[in-house]
Amino acid sequence: MRQQQAIDPQNIIMAEQELEMVTDLFNRISDSCYSKCVSRQYEQHQLSDPESSCVDVCVAKFTEINTKVGQKLQTMGQQ
Repeated sequence: MRQQQAIDPQNIIMAEQELEMVTDLFNRISDSCYSKCVSRQYEQHQLSDPESSCVDVCVAKFTEINTKVGQKLQTMGQQ
């Protein structure tokens, strides 16, 4: 039988913090790109081609900027 491994409380805390950060990032991307790209008239139940393209570009830019900011903060933290 497999032995049960002890759960490190520090790992649980770190996993919870990471989940919160990912959830926050997702919510910020959703809010930002929705407000910039989706028409308020809701003429269709699906995104139009221009809306879909806008969302794709918006998410890509948001992710790129978030990565660059994270790298810059990491570099500053190491100095």
